[in-house]
Amino acid sequence: MHADFERKLCPPADASDFAQSLPRPLVFTNGVFDLLHRGHVTYLAQARALGASLVVALNTDDSVRRLDKAPDRPINALQDRASVVAALASVDMVTWFEDDTPLQLILALRPDVLVKGGDWPVERIVGARDVLAWGGQVRSIAFVHERSTTDTLARIRRP
Repeated sequence: MHADFERKLCPPADASDFAQSLPRPLVFTNGVFDLLHRGHVTYLAQARALGASLVVALNTDDSVRRLDKAPDRPINALQDRASVVAALASVDMVTWFEDDTPLQLILALRPDVLVKGGDWPVERIVGARDVLAWGGQVRSIAFVHERSTTDTLARIRRP
C-alpha cells in the first residue's frame, strides 16, 4: 500500500507531462533538502505562495556528492528525501536531476516563477535568463529562520 503523497513523485522523464496537469502559475525550486528543517519548510511554503503549484527538483545522490558538502552527504538517499518533501502540503510535485544544475528540467517545465533561497542572488540562479526571457519571474526568498543541515550535522558530530 502506498501513501497518498507518493503520487507527487515523478521521474524526470515524465516531469513535463506531470507539470502540464498542474495549475498555473507554476513555481519551480531545487535543492538537496537532506535533513528537512524549519528553514526548509518555511522556504517551501513561501515559494508555493508565489503561484498555484510548486515543483521541487532534488539533486540525486551523485549530484549531491559533486557539490562537496561533506564526504558522507547526502545523509538520506534520494527516494527518502523525495518522499519527505512530497509529504509536505506546500509541494505539488517532486522530481530529481542527475546533472550539476536543474537547467534541463527548468527548460522542459517552463515554470512561471523560478525561486531559490536568499543566499542566491537572482543573477546567479541557474535558468533565470531563460525564465525571464519567456516572461516569467525569478525570486530569491530571504531566509526567515537561519537553519542549515551542515550546521545541524556539525552539532550532532561535536564530541
